[in-house]
Amino acid sequence: MTEPTFDPAACEYVSLVTFRRNGAEVATPVWIAGAGERYFVFSEGRAGKVRRLRNNPAVRLAPCDFRGRLRGDWREGHAHIVDDAAVLATAYAALHRKYGWKMKLGDALAKLSGRYGRRAMIEITLV
Repeated sequence: MTEPTFDPAACEYVSLVTFRRNGAEVATPVWIAGAGERYFVFSEGRAGKVRRLRNNPAVRLAPCDFRGRLRGDWREGHAHIVDDAAVLATAYAALHRKYGWKMKLGDALAKLSGRYGRRAMIEITLV
């Protein structure tokens, strides 16, 4: 019998691994929310993880704490940057449902500082 894998939508933080061109892994703790079979993560649009995803859509996810200390096993997936307005609305709605006032506060601060418009939304599908 195989051990059940974790559901990223049930975790407050997950470690998102993206891959450099040389194959080296780069792990980052992120917020994640699910909508159906898809999961969403947002990031600053010029962040390294966004640039790496443009070159290689493979990702790995594992439950972690806010510092990135792992709390479970890895799951494999594929990711891409969302550019469809309807999907963006779905993603933000899922993140707001899950993180509530924390997400609203983060949005407000990002809007005040001018970073909100530079965000990239990442859509992840597990394999």
